[in-house]
Amino acid sequence: CLRNRFAVLLATGILIAVGYRSIFRLPLDAFPDTTPVQVQINTAAPELSPEEVERLITFPVEYAMGGLKGLVELRSVSKFGFSQVVAIFADGTDVYFARQQISERLGDARLPEGVGQPRMGPVATGLGEVYHYLLTSKNPEIDLAELRAIQDWVIRPRLIRVPGVAEINAWGGYEKQFEVQPDPSKLAKHGLTLDDVTRALKQNNQNVGGGYVVSAGEASLVHGVARTVSVEQISAIVIETLDGVPIRISDVADVRIGHAIPRGGVTAQGKGEGVLGL
Repeated sequence: CLRNRFAVLLATGILIAVGYRSIFRLPLDAFPDTTPVQVQINTAAPELSPEEVERLITFPVEYAMGGLKGLVELRSVSKFGFSQVVAIFADGTDVYFARQQISERLGDARLPEGVGQPRMGPVATGLGEVYHYLLTSKNPEIDLAELRAIQDWVIRPRLIRVPGVAEINAWGGYEKQFEVQPDPSKLAKHGLTLDDVTRALKQNNQNVGGGYVVSAGEASLVHGVARTVSVEQISAIVIETLDGVPIRISDVADVRIGHAIPRGGVTAQGKGEGVLGL
């Protein structure tokens, strides 16, 4: 070192410069993400039991994933109305290449009629949670259903635009839905079945385009509007006509605004239930 002072000082300077530069480029994390390259495949089937979900959904999806390039392991969970298959790939596999392979294979999965389309989860891991927030209200007119609607249609669309946010999940609250509850005795009285009610609801809840009509140099769109947006419109749907008298949904069923079956709840700070955003 003494004989080659210049070379030693030069190498030391270069080492200090590289180290100083690396300090500001080195990624630091209190909890390093050691999650392997994985893709989640989620399928919802609200009417199926765990055994049926495993046999009719989880197994066909796992079977379709066989032989993917770089696939190391398949894990799955079958719950009431829900199936999740996790495909784990070898380290170094590009996650978008893995998702492309899975997207192509999902078309080969033979699922029963009425089951929702399998969907891949976001490009994120279990250690990607960066923020939790709680929605509560002291106003008695704003219930859990209203809080959930605010979360889904006001807060989530704004937060999802933040760069780097892959997904925003909601926990707790009630998902609003329109409910039609037929009365069996009224159905029998009019000679109708549940299939007749279902058919009428499907056929009378859609908009239809009819092209356009040109008149005096102007094109007027022809549009059949029949999509229901309120309890009154659903109640007025005609199921059948007997001897010129229409039988409507309101004649055989009770129509109201309800909520989907909750699968859990959220409480915080000892102030009762709320809605949690993740």
